[in-house]
Amino acid sequence: MASKSTRAREICDLAPIVPVLVIRDADHARPLAEALVAGGLPALEVTLRTPAALEAIRRMAQVPGGVVGAGTLVTPDDVRAAKEAGAQFGVSPGATEALLAACEAEGLPLLPGAATASEAMRLLEQGYDMLKFFPAEASGGAPALKAIGAPLPQISFCPTGGVSPGNARDYLGLSNVVCAGGSWVAPVDKVEAGDWSGIEALARDAVGLRG
Repeated sequence: MASKSTRAREICDLAPIVPVLVIRDADHARPLAEALVAGGLPALEVTLRTPAALEAIRRMAQVPGGVVGAGTLVTPDDVRAAKEAGAQFGVSPGATEALLAACEAEGLPLLPGAATASEAMRLLEQGYDMLKFFPAEASGGAPALKAIGAPLPQISFCPTGGVSPGNARDYLGLSNVVCAGGSWVAPVDKVEAGDWSGIEALARDAVGLRG
């Protein structure tokens, strides 16, 4: 079966960290995206957890060099709204038949979530070999992901959930990890203060986490 993860894998390959962004004010979206892209993190995940999220995706989609995705896709309606807003990929904490079908119908590359070997195998059976490992730390962290990778070397992961500058290298050093998702590169205080140079500096530091 041809991989349905080809484009998602290309996006994950762009940088070692995918910023996970919770945006409450759409006016922050463009300068935030510009700062992260300038710092070397072009793949951006905007979580659909705030009323401003879809407008933020619309504005970020205009930033040269950025590849903007929608996180926390749960329903087919989420998928359609994200695609209409300009999202170029989607991320989900898990996977359902309806969600997978909606992403395929909309042509939206998906990074579906899995936390166990069985979940990963079910997604592999359906053509997905680039997955989100979530919640990473609560699911056993890098040791668990390394253990899952031993019998399933054909599957790659983007661990998200509890990944920090302190443990990111543990994940990025695994052969089955392409990148990791993290929220620390866009802390709320810096976003609210409009400290875009500070966020660009955090992004540059994150790029350096891949040893």
